Amino acid sequence: MAYIKRAAEDTILRLSKMFPVLLVTGPRQVGKTTLMQNLSDVQRNMGVERKYVTLDDPDIRYLAKQDPALFLQRYSPPVLIDEIQYAPELLPYIKMSVDRSKKKGEFWITGSQVFRLMNNVSESLAGRVGIVNLLGLSDTEIYQEPSEPFQTEPAYLMNRLKVRSPHGLNEIYSRIFKGSMPELYADGNIDWETYYRSYVDTYLHRDIRDLAQVADEMQFYNFMTIVAAHTSKPVVYEELASMSGVSSPTAKKWLSILVSSHIIALVQPYHNNALKRAVKMPLLHFLDTGLAAYLLKWGNPEALERGAMSGAFFKSYVFSEIYKSYLNAGKEPPVFYYRDKDQKEIDLLLFQNGVLYPIEIKKAASPGKTATKNFDVLQPVTNVESFNGLESLKVEIGTGSVVCMANDLLPINEKNWYVPVWLI
Repeated sequence: MAYIKRAAEDTILRLSKMFPVLLVTGPRQVGKTTLMQNLSDVQRNMGVERKYVTLDDPDIRYLAKQDPALFLQRYSPPVLIDEIQYAPELLPYIKMSVDRSKKKGEFWITGSQVFRLMNNVSESLAGRVGIVNLLGLSDTEIYQEPSEPFQTEPAYLMNRLKVRSPHGLNEIYSRIFKGSMPELYADGNIDWETYYRSYVDTYLHRDIRDLAQVADEMQFYNFMTIVAAHTSKPVVYEELASMSGVSSPTAKKWLSILVSSHIIALVQPYHNNALKRAVKMPLLHFLDTGLAAYLLKWGNPEALERGAMSGAFFKSYVFSEIYKSYLNAGKEPPVFYYRDKDQKEIDLLLFQNGVLYPIEIKKAASPGKTATKNFDVLQPVTNVESFNGLESLKVEIGTGSVVCMANDLLPINEKNWYVPVWLI
């Protein structure tokens, strides 16, 4: 199966030189093991012989859990340990090992189950571990084009025009429908529906039943389907609970499981003292639109593009591409959204260095100048008076973007631009 070069490779190698332990985490089947084995081969060519061991093997897992010290004698660093969540008993011994050796990049570890793994890592390896969150393939990885954290500034976008290739509506929706799982792109013989059916079955039986103690797997599957139908919408726990037939606390817990396992992302609302009418509900996005399409029984890209959820899927696709552009660079995505009690919304806000960059997402090829009309609701954050004269709380408004199906990068006015979706 062909290897697809990942945008996070440079980030992983950089962090490996900074920390004794490197953790690559993310949902299952996004290519963590393949990526790390490939980077091990790169290191081998430079004279670094890194052992590989997977805790999926029951005999090896037993040794790791029952005698972690002996395990680390057998698999001494430098070593790549796959599926570390199955033997958290190793983590204190890894800590002792790196504290003795003081060497960088000694342990590379991967894990799929973030909701337990991260607590154990935080307790055992604080200050000693560099963490990379790997999601499914981004467009830049699928088309093997340069990846950078997305920005709205015209100079950045002009440079992107030189390295990105245009894609039309049908190609975009084929990509949205297919999703982001590397195996679907590396092997053309894999059936899409069979793949996602197996993926969901494995997720429910291994991750949810074994690690999250969800009693009723089919009820959780139903909940996932309802969440998929709410992609790109604000979260109302009572509504999710009512539609799923569970209590609000259960809906909240189950949604946190989907967040922790990187099936979805919750985007927090942007609000401060100057925006008194802003609501405080998070916004929900499915991170793999192919998985969402499977759960909602969309049969092909054409039906999805023409269907009632076409715009919602488009928004979640754009969000996930921007989100992954930051994760692949090893950065925390600076993403928010805006919604107020007057129903005014801004789909996405990037907040960096005291500047807010508003982003509207429209499926249309020519959204019109009204697409930026809600950007004006942010103006109070630029006035010192809104903060009782405290200069330090004032925020600037940067260049705005309308990400859409336009054919070219074009200015709307001096502050806002139409940005073709394929440019992100």
